[in-house]
Amino acid sequence: MARPVGAVSGSTFAVLLREHRRRNGLTQAEFAAKAGVGVRTLRDLERGRSRPQRATVDLLVAALGLRGAARDEFLAAARRGESGEPDPSGINLPPAPVLIGREPELTNLATVLRHAAVVTLVGVAGVGKTSLAWAAAHRVAARHPGGVAGIVVTEVSTEADTLATVAGVFGVGRASDLPARFAGRPALLLVDAVERSAESAVTAMLWLRNNTPSLRIIATSRRPSGVAGEYVWPVMPLECPPPGLIELPEIAGYPAAELFLERLRGVGHADVAPADAATVGELVRRLAGLPLALELGAARGRILEVSEILDRYGDRVLDLRREPRDGEATTLREAIAGSYRLLEPAERAALRLLAQFHHRWSVELAEQLFADNHPQPDPGGERDVVALLDRLVELGLVSVRGTGPTRFRMLDMVRDFAVEQSEGEGELASFRDRHAVVMARYAARTAPELVGGALREAATRLDDFNSDLRSALVWAGERDPRTALYLASKLPRWWRLRGNDREGRGWLRRLLDHPDNQRADPTTRAWAGLGLAQLAAEHGDGLAELGGVEAALATFTRLGRVTGQLAARTQLCILHQANGDYEAAREHGEAVLRLATRYGRTRDVVVAENNLTWHDIRVGDLAGARRRLVTVQRLAAGVGEDRLRALAHANLAEVARLDGRYAEAVAIGRRALSQVDQLGDPRHKWRVLGCVALALAQSGRVAEARETMVEVGDPPVVELIEAYLTLAEGDRTAATERFSMAAETLAGRHDVRDVVEALVGVASSTDDPKRRRQALTELDDLCQRSAVSLLARERALLGG
Repeated sequence: MARPVGAVSGSTFAVLLREHRRRNGLTQAEFAAKAGVGVRTLRDLERGRSRPQRATVDLLVAALGLRGAARDEFLAAARRGESGEPDPSGINLPPAPVLIGREPELTNLATVLRHAAVVTLVGVAGVGKTSLAWAAAHRVAARHPGGVAGIVVTEVSTEADTLATVAGVFGVGRASDLPARFAGRPALLLVDAVERSAESAVTAMLWLRNNTPSLRIIATSRRPSGVAGEYVWPVMPLECPPPGLIELPEIAGYPAAELFLERLRGVGHADVAPADAATVGELVRRLAGLPLALELGAARGRILEVSEILDRYGDRVLDLRREPRDGEATTLREAIAGSYRLLEPAERAALRLLAQFHHRWSVELAEQLFADNHPQPDPGGERDVVALLDRLVELGLVSVRGTGPTRFRMLDMVRDFAVEQSEGEGELASFRDRHAVVMARYAARTAPELVGGALREAATRLDDFNSDLRSALVWAGERDPRTALYLASKLPRWWRLRGNDREGRGWLRRLLDHPDNQRADPTTRAWAGLGLAQLAAEHGDGLAELGGVEAALATFTRLGRVTGQLAARTQLCILHQANGDYEAAREHGEAVLRLATRYGRTRDVVVAENNLTWHDIRVGDLAGARRRLVTVQRLAAGVGEDRLRALAHANLAEVARLDGRYAEAVAIGRRALSQVDQLGDPRHKWRVLGCVALALAQSGRVAEARETMVEVGDPPVVELIEAYLTLAEGDRTAATERFSMAAETLAGRHDVRDVVEALVGVASSTDDPKRRRQALTELDDLCQRSAVSLLARERALLGG
C-alpha cells in the first residue's frame, strides 16, 4: 500500500538518519559499528519501527560528526520521534534536503506552484526528482496553511489505500473528511513514485482534484500522470564542466562536480589534488551529471583515488551499484531499465537508434536517421519525430541543452544501455551503418561552408560532431569503405583548421588505397586525392601527392567541374612553388585567375591574387605585391572572406618587412595577429609572430623581439630571429653561425625567399672572405635556380 513520505520510516527522524548515513558513504553494518549500536537497532530506527532513545541519539550524533544547524535539526527530529507528537509547523515531510545546482529550478517551481494544480517532476531514476520535490514543497509551505504532507506510492498501492494514506498524513480518518479538513485553505500534497502503481495513483489524484479543489499536488514519476491540468517538469541531470577545463576551482564551480566533490569529502577522501582536476571533469561527464551516479561513484572514493574510479568505472558506469534496499541491490543499469520499460516498443526502437549519436543532434538529423528503409519511429513510419523527441525528453531519457538546432542529447548511461539493447536485438550493425551515412551527408552539407564568413560557425558545427565523425569513419572504414571515403573527402579543410592534418592524411591514404574504393565515384576519389595533397602540404610533404592532384585536375576537367578545377589548380600552384618550379606555379595561379574571373568566382579570384603575390615578391616587385594584396583585402571583404582578408593583412606585414619598413611591419603584423588568431590556425599565427619578431630584431628592438619570439612555434624561423638578435647585440661571428644554421634548416622546408634572406645574412655578417665567397656562391646559385631577384635592401647589405 501507499505510505507517508519518509516512512519506510513513519517518522522524520528515520529519514534524516538514513540520509546522513548515506552521505557518509556507510552501510548499516559499518555505521552501527562506528556508532557502537546494534545493526538491528539501527535498522529498526531507519525503518521507523522503534523510537530513538536519548543515549542512542547521542551516539549517532557523535558517529555522524554533526555540528551546528545539522545537529540541531537531527536532535529536534529525534525529540519528535520520542514523544510521538506531530511537527507543529504543519509540514509532514522529511526535512528539506540540501541541494546543489538546483536553485534556479526551485525558484521556477515555486512560481509554477502558484498556478498549476498538479505539477509532475519527470525524469530517469536517480536524477533527483524526490529531493527536488521535497525542497520545493518546503519552499512554498508558507503559502499552504491547510498543511503540507507527502506519500510514497508502492507497487501494491490501490486507489483506496492511496486515499487512506493521504487522509492519514493530513490527520483525518477517511478521505471523505479531507474537504472539511482543508476548509478551502490551500494545502500541498507530494505524491512520490507515481509510476510504481500509475493507474491507482492517477485515479486517486483525480479524486483529490475533484473533491479537494484547494489541494495542490506535486508528484514525481518516470512519466507524466496525464491528470487534467498537469504541468510536466522534466528534471535534468546537473550541469557538467565542458571538456578542456584543467583548473580545479573552475571545474568545481559546475554543479555535477560540486556534488561529486562534496560526496567524496563525505566518505573521508582527502581533498582532490589540482593535478586530478581534469580527471574529475571527465568522470562527472561520464556519470552524466546524474546525482545517483555521482553519489555511487563518490562512494568508491573510500577505497579508490579519483583516477582509479575513472579507470575502473569510466566505461561501465551502468555497473555502479547502490546498497540493498528492501533486500535488493540496484545497479544504474536496472534503474535505467525501469524508464526504458515505460516506452512503447516503437519508442524503444527509436531510442536504440538515436543512441548511435555520440554527442548532440537535431530534429533534422533524427529524421534522417529514421529515413531510407531503416526502422521508423513507429511500425507505420507516420509518427512525427518532434512528438517522439518530446516523449523522450518528457521521460528524461533525452535532454535539451542550450539553443540552436543541435540541442538534443542522450545521457551517456542511457546511451550505453540503449546500445546494449541494440546489440541484444541484433540490430547494432545496421544502426551504425545508417549513422555513418547520416554523418557523411552532414559533412557534405557543411564542408562548402568552411570558407568566408561562415567558416567559423561551420567549423564549430563539425567540432560538435567530432566524436560522431570519428566513430563513423572507424566503423565505415571496415564495413563500408565507399561511405568512409566520401565522408573523409569532405573533411580536409576542417582537419587543416584544427591541426589534424596527419590524422586526416592517414585516413585518406588508407581509404584511397582500399581495394573496394578503386572503382568508387571518380569525383569522390578526385576530391579525396586533392584533400590528401592539401594535408600533406601542411607538414612539407605535398610533393609526394603531386600525381594525385594532377589526376584530380584531369578528372574535374573531363567532367566539367569548375569548382574542382579551381581547387586543383590552386593546389598545384602551391605544390610547384614548394618544388622550385616557379614558372609552373605562376602558370597555374594565372589559370585560376582567368577561370575564376570568367565564371564570376570572386573568392577564387582572391585566392589566385593572394598566391600570385609571391611571384611579385620573387622578382623583387614589392610595390606590385602591395597593390595586389590591397586588392585581395577589398575583394575578400566584399565576399565576407575573413580568413583570406586576415592572411592578406599578414602578407602586407611581411612585404613591409622585406622592404625595410620595420615599424610599419610591426604595426601591421600586430593588427593581423588578432585577425589570424580567430582563425584557430596555429601555423598562420606562428608566421605572423615570426614576421613581427624578425622586424623587431632587425630594427634593434631586442627585448620586444625576444618576448615575441617565445610564442613562435617554428624552430627554423626562431633560428633566423636569433641570428638578427645576435647581430644587433654586436656578436658578428655568432650571428654568422646563426644565419648559416637558419639557411640549412630552412632549405627545402620553407619559402625559398627565407633561405635567400638567411644566406644574405651569412654573407653580410661574416668577416671571413672565404666564408663570404662561399655564401655568395650559394646565394647566386639559389637565385638562378629559383628565379628570385634580390631586394634593394639585400643588395645594399651585400654592397652591390
